[in-house]
Amino acid sequence: MRIEIDDVTRPQVLALLEGHLREMHTLSPPEHVFAFDARKLRAPDVVLWTAWDGDTLLGCIALKELSSTQGELKSMRTASHARRTGVGRALLAHTIAVARDRGYRELLLETGRHPAFGPAQSLYRSVGFRECGPFADYVENGNSVFMELRMVGDEDTRTVEQTKCEEKLDH
Repeated sequence: MRIEIDDVTRPQVLALLEGHLREMHTLSPPEHVFAFDARKLRAPDVVLWTAWDGDTLLGCIALKELSSTQGELKSMRTASHARRTGVGRALLAHTIAVARDRGYRELLLETGRHPAFGPAQSLYRSVGFRECGPFADYVENGNSVFMELRMVGDEDTRTVEQTKCEEKLDH
């Protein structure tokens, strides 16, 4: 498997993303679907990686920079034929490594509450993500699960931004 930065123009990638968006709209109310379309994935503060086996697309994941110390995972999707083969875990590990290299102290994500999101939530938890409150421009809506992964364990080095999820849970 090779993981590469993608420019979001290849037909296979566009088809995977369109299918992802269609499914998100069947699982959550339209106003609570926060998955990125191809246009948003081309934004300067977002990078999309795709995983391939030869010419076969296996999956994708994106990282949006929220600040110099925070990133948000977006548009993580494994192609149906590649599920349960480790593709999602490999893409997630790659993105976490990039986040560490960038000096991020925290990775955040929003996912759905519907039971169909259970496998993704389990994967996130298995690498250390934990539930938190809304972050950035998100608000509590009853359909989202917000999660964070702290990249730095030293409590003394945490910033105000890094405690945002924790504080929202306390109130």
